[in-house]
Amino acid sequence: MFSGLVTNKAVISAIKKTDQTIVMTVETQADILQGVKIGDSIAINGCCLTVESFDQQHFTVTMMPQTYNMTTFKDRQVGDQVNLERSLRLGDRFDGHIVSGHVDGTVKLLSKKRNENALELTFPIPPALKQQIISQGSIAINGTSLTIMHADGKTFSIGLIPHTQDETNLAALKVGDAVNIETDVIAKYVAHDLAQQVAVQN
Repeated sequence: MFSGLVTNKAVISAIKKTDQTIVMTVETQADILQGVKIGDSIAINGCCLTVESFDQQHFTVTMMPQTYNMTTFKDRQVGDQVNLERSLRLGDRFDGHIVSGHVDGTVKLLSKKRNENALELTFPIPPALKQQIISQGSIAINGTSLTIMHADGKTFSIGLIPHTQDETNLAALKVGDAVNIETDVIAKYVAHDLAQQVAVQN
């Protein structure tokens, strides 16, 4: 489990594709990998992946084709900056929101504008996630825990304060760039429960 508090101090250093798997190596700072073990979970751009090998400044993960194709990893290249988050430990402060690292899909940036010292980003709402994206709700974008400023059923907007601009890869997005999104887990259960009630009534 994660909280959506990420660091962008990492880049993809290698990608090796086969018919069955995709092996990716990420380079980061030594302090981020302090205490890491084989089998640990690390979220990369919001996608929970398992450490298979590591050294002082690198770690390697393997993705199945399904994960690769349903996330932005299919468009990533060596040298691209990625957001990282180590999994939570018992007793850690919980400052974001509950993030599972199970990406729901991708959306492309529709608009980007500056609002005083903040950046406002607007994305489309996938029809399947319409009931899970609401104003003042939580969402993870490239693994970053954010509050939805406005949602109208078709689009949603989020704001990046200066700290988030500095610590994530979201400020560098250009219109048309794709991001991974994960809706709030509580919203998922509520939407599922309501759908089940409607199905029973019908």
